[in-house]
Amino acid sequence: MPYGCLPLILFIWFLLLLPFVFADIMLTALGKLGVSPSVSVLIACGIFMGSLVNIPVKRITRKARLEYDPLAFFGLGRLFPRKTFMQETVIAVNMGGCVVPCLVAFYELLRLTALGPWAVLAAVLTTALNAYICYKVARPIPQVGIAMPPIVPALAAAVSAYLLLPEMTAPVAFIAGVLGPLIGADLMHMEDIAGLDTPMASIGGAGTFDGIVISGLVATLLA
Repeated sequence: MPYGCLPLILFIWFLLLLPFVFADIMLTALGKLGVSPSVSVLIACGIFMGSLVNIPVKRITRKARLEYDPLAFFGLGRLFPRKTFMQETVIAVNMGGCVVPCLVAFYELLRLTALGPWAVLAAVLTTALNAYICYKVARPIPQVGIAMPPIVPALAAAVSAYLLLPEMTAPVAFIAGVLGPLIGADLMHMEDIAGLDTPMASIGGAGTFDGIVISGLVATLLA
């Protein structure tokens, strides 16, 4: 090998630096929202640490049935009815991938109220448009959940925010970038989860790198 272990060392070094790069991007995006540096650090820590916490909120009975015949081994399966179990999917909310960014989004929405009704209306319209786009783009994937390219809602949120409220593009883009995927990709596809054959579906479940977080941050940076 002409380069020896150099490619492996560079790859490991890249993996070690990746969290710091993402943290710097996150702090830069939060800074554009008018959040102080100390609060930005707290929010970033909440997203990182909260990505490990899933809060169960609902159980959905799956369409598939699991039949179990405990006496079949003894040749008595026909004498007794089979036991049937309905499989369940647990719907959970991820703290870092959903709860924390949603709290920041609602905080930004409260800040927009100081600019008047049009600012709030712009945020609502941008979020509604982004939710519709996410609903159309998102696809249920068996044993995985609802998947969607996070760059799509990020671009839609940034462009819509720039057109509707150019003087406050970053907050509007973040609100739509967070709430759009949450409403359009997750909540509006809730009925599809029962057929995905997965034991748990977590909203924001990929934690820090979930589409909700990435969409909101990228939309803010593009704004």
